Amino acid sequence: MSDQTLDPFDVGRMIPDFVAPPLTHLGLDRATIDAADVNTRQWTSHVDGPITPGSEVHLREVCRMFRETFNPYRPSVLDWPTLEPDTLHRIVSLPIWDIAVQTEGKARLRMAAYAATLSEPDMRSALALNAWEENRHKEVLSRMVAAYRIALAKEAPYVHPADTEWAYLVTGFSECIDSFFAFGLFELAHRSRLFPPELIDTFEPVMQEECRHILLFANWLAWHRARLSRWRRLVFELKVAAVWLFLGWERIGLARSFDADGNEQTQDNNFTVNGAQAVSGAKIDVRELMTLCLQENDRRFCGYDARLLRPQTMPKLVRVALRFMRKKKGS
Repeated sequence: MSDQTLDPFDVGRMIPDFVAPPLTHLGLDRATIDAADVNTRQWTSHVDGPITPGSEVHLREVCRMFRETFNPYRPSVLDWPTLEPDTLHRIVSLPIWDIAVQTEGKARLRMAAYAATLSEPDMRSALALNAWEENRHKEVLSRMVAAYRIALAKEAPYVHPADTEWAYLVTGFSECIDSFFAFGLFELAHRSRLFPPELIDTFEPVMQEECRHILLFANWLAWHRARLSRWRRLVFELKVAAVWLFLGWERIGLARSFDADGNEQTQDNNFTVNGAQAVSGAKIDVRELMTLCLQENDRRFCGYDARLLRPQTMPKLVRVALRFMRKKKGS
């Protein structure tokens, strides 16, 4: 698949002052790959003392973190290993590929659309880079489905959101929910050895990038709230509550959408919760999975400056739920 045949989405068209970051052929140099991996996982501010949400220091350091932890991997040189027939069938059969590709397509547009409304140049640049990375995730997925001949529904056109803030909130909170469970499922897939290590390694940068994305979102949220007047803050909190209600309703069952030909597509928005059996040959109960998700969530965030805010809703809800779940006998 050549770069010319890919989806021509361009963040720079929506945000004229955005400059796409340079990429490197990381696949050619193991030492460079390892250095980039360390760099994207670890970052500490040189500022002394607290970093108060909403302050100029908070704004500067959050944006600096996101910029300096960028991983310059190039999707076009990622290796897609040859798979055994059973492994290939397992991957092709996962009911996630349509919604995964379309979710990244929506996310890049929504983030770029909201970033374009911001007058603050540092945050606009950070969210623009976030949108660019979402587009790179879509490219990774597109190359994978092409490599393994996974059939996808034809993508419907992505529509510019009427309310860019609402769309960004929906995307940001969705990523906080999905990434929390995806961290655990990804580690479960790694431990199960049902998937070749090369495939796990290929997707590892994408997983850590999602961690950076929700770290940025959590700090943008605190920064944005701190800048609002009392009445605008009230309106904003009502919008946040409405977003959570919308996401709860969306995850009650299957999401239905239409492809580019008008055919209805049923997609499982709850795969990140329901997919443990698909990525592991052994049975794992809900308590074990939730505990693993918490551990992986903490592991992926531990390298970033502790003064930056982390997404808290899912970890808090799961910790509360674990108090009421019985431990498995013998554990």
